[in-house]
Amino acid sequence: MELLTIIKAIILGIVEGLTEFAPVSSTGHMIIVDDMWLKSTELFGQYTANTFKVVIQLGSILAVVVIFRNRFIELLGLKRFSRKQLDPVTEEQTQFEKGGHLKLTQVLVGLVPAGVLGVLFNDYIDEHLFSTSTVLIGLVVGAVLMIIADLFGPKKIQTESVDQITYKQALGVGLVQCFSLWPGFSRSGSTISGGVLLGMSHRAAADFTFIMAVPIMAGASLLSLMKNWQYFTIDALPFFIAGFISAFVFALLSMRFFLKLINRIKLLPFAIYRIVLAAVVYFVFF
Repeated sequence: MELLTIIKAIILGIVEGLTEFAPVSSTGHMIIVDDMWLKSTELFGQYTANTFKVVIQLGSILAVVVIFRNRFIELLGLKRFSRKQLDPVTEEQTQFEKGGHLKLTQVLVGLVPAGVLGVLFNDYIDEHLFSTSTVLIGLVVGAVLMIIADLFGPKKIQTESVDQITYKQALGVGLVQCFSLWPGFSRSGSTISGGVLLGMSHRAAADFTFIMAVPIMAGASLLSLMKNWQYFTIDALPFFIAGFISAFVFALLSMRFFLKLINRIKLLPFAIYRIVLAAVVYFVFF
């Protein structure tokens, strides 16, 4: 495999890692970068290229597991941690005095809506929605939702911490997450917006978003692997490995940075960026 091909995989991994946990749509950015410049479809064909875009998300998933490892250990019932513990990102001591701890059943409630629709419409999404034009629509519509959340969400925050989330909020966030099945809409953009509209702080919504991302992204990747295993050739394997590693490293860095800032900057700057990006891509390439 040519060095240039490996470099392209690394670039796509960087794009995935930097954008997966910011509400700007990692899938949308990968499709735009790939369609406009890298052309991985021409190298390996549509199905291998689309599968690559899903599989490198496993690198981002691993980054979430590393940062929230204590949280996942507790959710799985393997160990109980003290209510007073260090925040995994800021390393400041926090104490959850209200609402107990986030429960696995709450995460599952949030996963069901998008999980069901994803299984039912996976083939249609792969065949018809992985294009730059559909991504531009998702970027703009998702930005509008984010603006609505910031400007018209409840003034009084009801849920400061992810450990105070209710089942009603978990279901509401899960329903809004269905929008993220449209490439460009953004999983984190839709779920954080939904959480804010339901009275959650931006940080609580972000934490819940990333915790939910692990099973749903792992499930999507597994489904893609099962359906497209024949496209994993020896020639393409270095391409996948390079993308996976770069996505993991840059997701680890970007997620920590994002979680430290989200309560300060909120969603509006990301919404403006999405609209500007969509306009630039449209006028330059269309």
